[in-house]
Amino acid sequence: MVTAAALCALPPRQAVRLVQAELEAAGCPDADFDARELYRLATGRDSRLDDSLSAEEGQKLAELTARRAGREPLQYLAGSWDFLDFTLRVGPGVLCPRADSEVVCETAIELLQGKPAPEVLDLCAGTGCLGLGIKRFVPGARVRCLEMSEEAWPYLTENAAHALPSGTVEPVRGDVKTFWQQIPEGSLDLIISNPPYLTAEEMAHRMPETAREPEMALDGGEDGLDFYRCILRHYRRALVPGGALVLEIGCAQARDVLGLAAGEGWQNTACRKDYGGNDRVILAYRGKEE
Repeated sequence: MVTAAALCALPPRQAVRLVQAELEAAGCPDADFDARELYRLATGRDSRLDDSLSAEEGQKLAELTARRAGREPLQYLAGSWDFLDFTLRVGPGVLCPRADSEVVCETAIELLQGKPAPEVLDLCAGTGCLGLGIKRFVPGARVRCLEMSEEAWPYLTENAAHALPSGTVEPVRGDVKTFWQQIPEGSLDLIISNPPYLTAEEMAHRMPETAREPEMALDGGEDGLDFYRCILRHYRRALVPGGALVLEIGCAQARDVLGLAAGEGWQNTACRKDYGGNDRVILAYRGKEE
């Protein structure tokens, strides 16, 4: 186990390499990146520009290293995480924002271009990353973020109030499985969601970091499709004719989700890939003639 004394006895770059070796031994992915981030969290500085560690900084780095080696998510250790070009508060009880979700948000932003004041609903909002991303790049949008989790709610409300330099989104407490009953028909221009989508098999074999995240935000039922069934069945008429639905999916779910969408009457369905080349975004529209 890395100790504060060992870290303080080394030049910063060697201290980072020692942390990296500890994380690699614990099976942490991206141990080199994590080690540099832990150093920055412990000291507030870049190890490449530094020449010493104080005893207090060495102790903090040793503690962070032990927690990360125990597979606590780096995002939770940091307490905040970047998404697109802004920063979100994050911690135990809320799903960590992921780079894969950025393409989902970017898709929605693209669809809303030219609309001066679109009405947007973010379902299963978590930190609010998707809704806030839309508000960031479509300032005229009126965005509501729906979240049921008591643990996630403080992160959503704080991010909605402080993540953007101007303008906020409206957090709403509610259950995606019933909230559709409260939405007037034809009142929304776009619905976006990153719903829980892990299968029962995937839930049973999660990575240690993912196992620290809330099950409520991950568990999509036996086949991972429970929330897609609900959203696709109940939310189409909440959209204006021609309005869009943007869904994040697991990389193996495109065929199933597109099939569900077709069966529920959605039109012009399509799938987009993330920057890693994996299926990630489902697009579906309410028919213009409905």
